[in-house]
Amino acid sequence: MSQHELKRDLANRHVQLIAIGGTIGTGLFLGSGKAIELAGPSVIFAYLIVGIALFFMMRALGELLLSKEGYESFTDIAEDYLGPRAAFITGWTYWFCWIMTAMADVIAVGVYVQYWFDIPQWVPAIVCLLLLLGLNLLTVKLFGELEFWFALIKVVTILALIVIGVVLLVIGYQTDAGAVSMNNLWEHGGLFPNGMTGFLLSFQMVVFAFVGVELVGVAAAETSNPRKNIPSAINKIPLRILFFYVGALIVLLCINPWTQLNAAESPFVKTFSLIGIPLAAGIINFVVLTSAASACNSGLFSTSRILFTLSKSEQAPQSFKKLTKNHVPGNALWISAVVVSAGALLSKLIPEQAFGIVTTISAICFIWVWSVILISHIKYRKHRSDLHKKSAFKAPFAPFINYVVLALFGLILIVLLVADATRPALLLTPLWFILLFVLYPTKRKTTP
Repeated sequence: MSQHELKRDLANRHVQLIAIGGTIGTGLFLGSGKAIELAGPSVIFAYLIVGIALFFMMRALGELLLSKEGYESFTDIAEDYLGPRAAFITGWTYWFCWIMTAMADVIAVGVYVQYWFDIPQWVPAIVCLLLLLGLNLLTVKLFGELEFWFALIKVVTILALIVIGVVLLVIGYQTDAGAVSMNNLWEHGGLFPNGMTGFLLSFQMVVFAFVGVELVGVAAAETSNPRKNIPSAINKIPLRILFFYVGALIVLLCINPWTQLNAAESPFVKTFSLIGIPLAAGIINFVVLTSAASACNSGLFSTSRILFTLSKSEQAPQSFKKLTKNHVPGNALWISAVVVSAGALLSKLIPEQAFGIVTTISAICFIWVWSVILISHIKYRKHRSDLHKKSAFKAPFAPFINYVVLALFGLILIVLLVADATRPALLLTPLWFILLFVLYPTKRKTTP
């Protein structure tokens, strides 16, 4: 294998669990409390709507990735169909998305470790970051193994919750909040207790809960059999959304009336405590800790691969395309880790505001990336009908569904503009795109 090529060392089980890990994260374990507080039981519909929209986006991404040999990420696709400037902006924006997400999650690791040990939160944060960096520098297979076990912990936790919840539902178990019953879904103000306003306001945290779903596209260059593994992972997304999001939330809300839940605590911790499982808070704290570590791990992987791709297309310093003897982009990994550690310090300085601002900006930037994928697919359908006809993995209902999903993203951005809590972040985010737009010509001239 060439020293300038990424190694295709991710097996099918790695890709499948990367896809699961990309759709289960701190947005569900922590953020769902805020979403439930805003929307009540209607949050179930919010997760369902965004999940279905992102499935169609992923089908579009899957068709594009398999349409041409040599695609290493969606920045290559953007360059082919929207031009090099769009690829430059999208690549650096995706790097920015994951850097900000990793900043929040590495600080979260420090906070969660303080549950057991009275040490400064920056210590476990830096230890976690260095450990993940070291493992990622070894081989891509180690990244796959880490995500496999991280995702497995999440899956087992949600599976346990659903199984226990169904048993309690059947026997009509009594908790301090009352009987476990389906009636809890509508007996406390109906399905939309806070009206359409609360329902729409929940979409910011719901969108953040799904960030990373496209990670299987970043991993495409390092899968052993992309034509088999990518369609398999993408086609299972609807079942995962129904089971891990909709199923888990229905069980949570049957055990806990939504009025008993709030943004200050994880609904998972609350639920396990209510049903009398010993050491529930400690168990869930461990799960959330691994979830945060998983998100940081994904962040290091994706940011380094994006820098590698940008460097290969001469849109980033050439040193970022240098691979180690294990075919890992070492320089790109190091610079991403350094920026994340600097962000950890910043997050520590403004701990109360940082997470909300970072997650909102991250969600907005991910909407940009997802939109670029959908628009690229529209252009592909229009200008490369020959490739579309030969495709064995055609995106359903395209291009009509692409426009529907883009309209949904537009609606979500309007909601973020209207809401007081998210407006500042939304108004700040365009500065990032303006900066990239201005820097692009300079970058093209100065990069050798």
